[in-house]
Amino acid sequence: MVIKEQHRITLVCAALIIGTALLYWPVVAFEFVNFDDKSYVFGNPNLSGGFSWRGLLWCFQAGYASNWHPLTWMTHMLDCQMFGLNPAGHHAVNLALHTANVVVLFLVLKRMTAALWRSALVAALFAWHPLHVESVAWVAELKDVLSSLFWMLALWAYVLYAEEDKAKASAMMAPEGRDSKKKAFYIVALVFFALGLMAKPMVVTLPCALLLLDFWPLRRFQVASNGSAPVSPWLRLVREKAPFFLLAAGAGILTVVAQARGGSVSSLQQWPVGARFANALEAYLSYLEKLA
Repeated sequence: MVIKEQHRITLVCAALIIGTALLYWPVVAFEFVNFDDKSYVFGNPNLSGGFSWRGLLWCFQAGYASNWHPLTWMTHMLDCQMFGLNPAGHHAVNLALHTANVVVLFLVLKRMTAALWRSALVAALFAWHPLHVESVAWVAELKDVLSSLFWMLALWAYVLYAEEDKAKASAMMAPEGRDSKKKAFYIVALVFFALGLMAKPMVVTLPCALLLLDFWPLRRFQVASNGSAPVSPWLRLVREKAPFFLLAAGAGILTVVAQARGGSVSSLQQWPVGARFANALEAYLSYLEKLA
């Protein structure tokens, strides 16, 4: 039975990889576009010539293109080092990252839920839904597929951490190495989260997503005990996410600074709070419509 299950997982991964590659392969023949690709790649002298120590230091500045995402800049620099200003290579990297995201998402969902075909369906929708075309076909959206990869990897490490935590809590005598493995998976998840923030601050919502996953499918909301005193599961799990929330707050501050330096922050006189809430609501509804 285990061998059959492994075969099914391998076949699903192969189908997701082949299907995604075939669907998006035409993007490799696309050119750069004048919207953001110029400032990000072919018109950016700090990166377009490939690797340099000066360029590497530049990647950590805040404000250019109204963002702070050093890992994205470094990846663009590496792409320029490998492919020059041939857009085919840059598009291929976006496609490869998106394909990796799809496979990791499937494997994480399968690990969390043990539901093979439902996990495969969710991964396929993530892979092939039209909403993802922009992220794959637009070179400047490397930041999207790159940050998504670290989001998925952080989920993977967190699921392994949660499994170790559950096993430790349920065992009368935990194996000696279990606590160190648990801490290692936690640190790995935190590192992947930090790398995701350095690719695109979009991943700031990960700590909240982890709390939702704690509720389902990880089911970690049972009452835990600390010595003889019971500990609220909410309090325990929120406290557990404190380093994640701190990293998210730091990334949020850096993003506001970068957006302000780039001239992308409007005053409350220009756009009052009510108008901002209305715009956010309209954006959510618009995305929900596009998902259908």
